[in-house]
Amino acid sequence: MSTQRRITRRGLIGAAAVAGCVWERTPSATAGEAGADGGAETSYKVVPVGRVEIKDGKAAIRVLDKYAPALKGLEEWSHVHVLYWFDRNDIPQKRAILQVHPRGDAANPLTGVFACRAPVRPNLIALSVCKIKSVEGGTVQVEAIDAMDGTPVLDLKPFNPSDAPTEGVRVPAWTRRPEKKD
Repeated sequence: MSTQRRITRRGLIGAAAVAGCVWERTPSATAGEAGADGGAETSYKVVPVGRVEIKDGKAAIRVLDKYAPALKGLEEWSHVHVLYWFDRNDIPQKRAILQVHPRGDAANPLTGVFACRAPVRPNLIALSVCKIKSVEGGTVQVEAIDAMDGTPVLDLKPFNPSDAPTEGVRVPAWTRRPEKKD
């Protein structure tokens, strides 16, 4: 049985778990009608393209059979952006958290979730850059991924170094401290 969630610019509607990346746009406001925040309310239906598999310490992205042809040529790339959904964090209370101490460390300053990579956020979309070990059939073996076994994959995009800035990059001081080990 497929699960669905309806996502809007303002948040989430529904109670089922979400997965995937095929977006179907469904306007829920009359054309030109704007919500209180000035933006028209639009919702999207999301369906899975695959799942993360972690077995015996090895990580892979298993793409659904119908999307396997979309992997053609990915083996020529060294790294891939994997967008996925923090599905095990998906409860309304966690979506409402807008500020956290990054990395769960109270020594870090209180920071908005859009200024850190916290797993709690209005839309639980996560991103990892993974080194590709192999691409065979509908499976992409990766060196590692910061996701759990069974995590729904939203999309895969090849990493192109020319897209990464090489000058003028700055980060907050807290990012240069070692991560807290729990």
